[in-house]
Amino acid sequence: MEILVIGGDGFVGRYLCAELVERGHTVTSLSRSPDPEVLPDDVETTTGDVTDYDSIEGAFEGKEGAVNLAALPPLHQPRPGTFHDTVCTGGAMNATHAASQHGIERYIEMSSLGADLNSPIAYWRTQGLGDMVVQYSDLDWVVLRPSFVFGEGSETFAFIKRYTTPYVTVLPEGGKYPTFQPLYVEDLAQMTAETLENDQHVGKTYDLGGPDVMTFAEVTRMLYRAEGKSVRVFSVPMRLAEIALHAVDPLPSFPLGVDQARALQMSNVTDHNDIDAFGLTQSDLQPLSEYLGVESVQQKRIQQPTQ
Repeated sequence: MEILVIGGDGFVGRYLCAELVERGHTVTSLSRSPDPEVLPDDVETTTGDVTDYDSIEGAFEGKEGAVNLAALPPLHQPRPGTFHDTVCTGGAMNATHAASQHGIERYIEMSSLGADLNSPIAYWRTQGLGDMVVQYSDLDWVVLRPSFVFGEGSETFAFIKRYTTPYVTVLPEGGKYPTFQPLYVEDLAQMTAETLENDQHVGKTYDLGGPDVMTFAEVTRMLYRAEGKSVRVFSVPMRLAEIALHAVDPLPSFPLGVDQARALQMSNVTDHNDIDAFGLTQSDLQPLSEYLGVESVQQKRIQQPTQ
């Protein structure tokens, strides 16, 4: 299959491109500034910006499948001149229109767990609007909504290391929020590849998570423990954190703001983990502790419902 991956040289994209090549597909990665060094040699690259329809439309020519991975990080304020609505919602509109114009046989939208057009948080609200654009299109679509995705190059890992410190750190409410269901990037790449290959997934929206539920503090401790460092977490009331972030929100140089304060209170856990649609159980997925090579903290193991 000839497949176009929008954002193919990003964190999830580079793993997905490798998975698709291994399965025998012909892959083209589209991004604003292509980086072929992070991709398999067999992957072609092309330049385009998902917020600019004319720049991406031609890349769909001759393709049978397309995957849209374009999004902005939810835990950082967008850099000046970029907006969640133009990337998440506008990007979905541009990509689905181009896919429809070129008769794409299978279209995959990578969304996020918590996407909801009524969300007070711009990232999840615009993801929810983007999902709706896809779901009302004339394409054979699949929408994937993963929780926090981890692996080498994880944006969440980078966020934690930037805004916490080893040995002693301060977190809103002691880091008991938000809660995550960490999903290994290679597990996500395999499920994404299957949605391209298997007709049974057409027209489905899947909420996806890993085998464990963890708090922000637990993820932080585990990440430092992998480096041989301990972390003692001190708590600050969430209200004080919100006030501080409201105060700096007008500053374009500061990477956190009001939306990030709200995001730090969100649960990012599935009501039902749709990995079973891919014939998987929790034991088939790689836990964060195993990936980091550390002993697991006390985590709540998600139980699959009895069929």
